Amino acid sequence: MKDKVCVVTGSNTGIGKETARGLAQRGFSVVLACRDVAKAEAARDDIVRSTGQREVDVMGLDLANTDSIRAFAQRFAHKYGRLDVLLNNAGLWPTTRSTTDEGYETTFGVNHLGTFLLTHELTPLLCRSAPSRVVILASSLHYRGRMDWDDLMFERRKYDGPKAYSQSKLANVLFMRALSRRLDGLGVAVNAVHPGVVATELARGYPKALVKLFHLFLLSPAEGAACSLHVATAPELEDTTGLYFEKSKPRSPSPRALDMGAQERLWTLSEHLLGLSSPRSRVTLRDAPPHAAQLR
Repeated sequence: MKDKVCVVTGSNTGIGKETARGLAQRGFSVVLACRDVAKAEAARDDIVRSTGQREVDVMGLDLANTDSIRAFAQRFAHKYGRLDVLLNNAGLWPTTRSTTDEGYETTFGVNHLGTFLLTHELTPLLCRSAPSRVVILASSLHYRGRMDWDDLMFERRKYDGPKAYSQSKLANVLFMRALSRRLDGLGVAVNAVHPGVVATELARGYPKALVKLFHLFLLSPAEGAACSLHVATAPELEDTTGLYFEKSKPRSPSPRALDMGAQERLWTLSEHLLGLSSPRSRVTLRDAPPHAAQLR
């Protein structure tokens, strides 16, 4: 695994950090892609000490800023030249409505649009590095999610944190399904995972006493990382794509997530919001098989 390179977003703490640690233990070169670089550097030092794997790097990435996402993808491609696993782990659950630098509601903007754009920008590298994998951290809350196509950003309806989060997790699974179709036959496996209900900083905006109480009944971050690690590394899953995993086993996602019309509607809308609608703005899959044009 020493020549295999992985990117783990949101890996300075929680599930992401333990996923990065697990990948390092397996011999992967790991890049911690995080907004808080100082925390990421502390996480890297801890991972290096515990695993002995020194090929752990930190690169700044803010999924709430499209310029940061594009700059990260360019820097990463220039420095590493290959990508074997993209693990889209980062996510948040705000208690109040806020917006990203481009004005998108933060939960949808980071959890879906940021993930969509980062994956889009790194897709050529994934194709050239095939066999490779994309793992998207979803949630069982996607079963409760509904895409409010008339008000995805909570601009008119009252903001509701759990509804916004569940909608964004449904968007993750819809995106996974649409991407897996577009990359079918190119050697890039695309899957989504539910880590379990894990004691992380995801609900940091909620009352501390309530969060502390809930944490008594939750999985540890290391336990939560198990499914991501399995889907990212298990040899038998190299050709498995388009699936949703819980407890390291495939499970049927929400019927709403299987709606191909919704998958394509979200894809088209995401391209439009991110300025990827015109041919010039779309990624060209250089060095990929000819039918890679279907990504566009």
